[in-house]
Amino acid sequence: MICKALCVTGTVLLCVSLGLSAPMADQYSRSVDWLTRYGYLLPPDPRTGLLQTKEGIHRALRQMQRFAGLNETGELDAATVFLMSTPRCSLPDIVGTGDLRRRRRKRYALSGLQWDKADLTWSVESYPSPSTSPSLRPELVVLILTYALKTWGDVTPLRFHPLPRRGGAGGGRTEEGDIKVSFARSFHNDGYPFDGKGGTLAHAFFPGRSDLAGDVHFDDEEAWTHPGSPRFRGSTDLFTVAVHEFGHALGLSHSSSDASIMRPYYQGPVGDISSFRLPEDDRLGIQTLYGNRGGLMTPPPDSPATPSLPRPPTPPSPRPTKHLDPSHLDRCEGGYDAVANIRGEVFFFKGPYFWRVQRSGSLVSLSPALICNFWKGLPRETRRIDAVYERKGDSRIVFFIGDQYWVFKDTSALHGYPRPLSDWGLLSGDGRPSERVGAAFVWAHNGKTYLFSGGEFWRFDEGGRGARTLNTGYPRPTSLWGGVPTDPDDIMSWTDGDTYFFKNNSYWVVKSGGLDHETVTPKSIAVDWMRCPPPSTPTQLSGSCNARAWKCNCTRNRTVLIQASHWLILFSLTLIFWSLLTH
Repeated sequence: MICKALCVTGTVLLCVSLGLSAPMADQYSRSVDWLTRYGYLLPPDPRTGLLQTKEGIHRALRQMQRFAGLNETGELDAATVFLMSTPRCSLPDIVGTGDLRRRRRKRYALSGLQWDKADLTWSVESYPSPSTSPSLRPELVVLILTYALKTWGDVTPLRFHPLPRRGGAGGGRTEEGDIKVSFARSFHNDGYPFDGKGGTLAHAFFPGRSDLAGDVHFDDEEAWTHPGSPRFRGSTDLFTVAVHEFGHALGLSHSSSDASIMRPYYQGPVGDISSFRLPEDDRLGIQTLYGNRGGLMTPPPDSPATPSLPRPPTPPSPRPTKHLDPSHLDRCEGGYDAVANIRGEVFFFKGPYFWRVQRSGSLVSLSPALICNFWKGLPRETRRIDAVYERKGDSRIVFFIGDQYWVFKDTSALHGYPRPLSDWGLLSGDGRPSERVGAAFVWAHNGKTYLFSGGEFWRFDEGGRGARTLNTGYPRPTSLWGGVPTDPDDIMSWTDGDTYFFKNNSYWVVKSGGLDHETVTPKSIAVDWMRCPPPSTPTQLSGSCNARAWKCNCTRNRTVLIQASHWLILFSLTLIFWSLLTH
């Protein structure tokens, strides 16, 4: 019987009573902690031993999913778990009470607190450690923070005045700023400890009269850097996070708008910080509090103008690289070697390059990236990927290339790979070993791993650390998957259990739990995934076989015409034969 309540403390034991496996129970426990930390669930009351009902947790999950722009399933699906593991601000998303649908109509959110003056001072109390952030000298930190504050000052009457650095001329300073910035680790005397690298990145305190009001704290265990640094890959952009935290220090809460800098999740660098402008959602929010320049709270006439700032460091010139082959630059041509759902995003591999489509459906870049620059451990001479999938048990990523395979943890290959494909025991129906894998995926419908090769497919049960067992009765012919190509370029499964077959520039969606779908309609990869323009006229769709987005459709239409002509000839011959018999 399903337990009706989950205790915030000791959740793992109670989740086991829900019939969940130990890993899933642990995930549920961590999700309850996460929902509580960020305001979706009430914190536990030590006096009453607060219990969270199952319905309450589902309601909180739906609220979190609505705020983040995910499908409101109320379940711990893959997209929700992935977002919960994304680095973010440690301030709650929900401040106070009230219905989220009503409160999010404007998207931006106000804390209800603001400064009662237009001129604000700020100071840096401590700097990032050279051991974790070697590219950030103190003077560069000050410059980046100055630009971050400037983004808010450019659209409001607010003026930000830096105080001298500690230890400077005159023996330091005696005055502290309205906004005090510091880099700290773990417990740092504000009641909100940091959790080390990853997880929470920073937090800030809303305006007010308390000692902490307006303060901004960055986790010093993060590898802070800037886009101009050669160490930028794998680090966290200080400017992006600083703009977000200064928004809190001025009175803004988290926003649910995808484009907002006040969205709680780290979104990566914004590019040239000297030309960055606040997205509309953030500009409207801050101007609701302070007005726009020349409007409310206009500073006094003798207030000094914002001094001209030195240019921030620019990214180093890229090393000379071999120009991309033009045949690989056109994302609209189709013919992908492999397609995979990895961490909730879809990767399209073609030749030595790949395109990346985010959960929102937007392309990370219209131009492809080199596979070997992203997945460290594959041979530099890699010219194509046969198949890729993300393992269910441990989230490792498996690449198949020819008669070898690699296993990756995130973007780095594990020690001991590549291994021979023979490890998988892929023997065809006549006993011959398979020399390559044409498609691989984990079916969300049943959690099984499927490998396709040479018109046959195998099914595996996979456990932790790569343990796998081939199911009996395999291989089976790929023709069992009716209505889809029997030799797909690759296959992937989505969190709802639907299966996506890719071939040339078309894809087919087989609904959850089904195999034989004779009426599956092909759709265009170019239009639906690669954001390419659809054919301009109906005649282009049905008649022009040069329309690259519809090669598969054109081929099929041509086949139908040929078949129709054959039937017409046969019918004519039948009439002639019948005429001869009756005369």
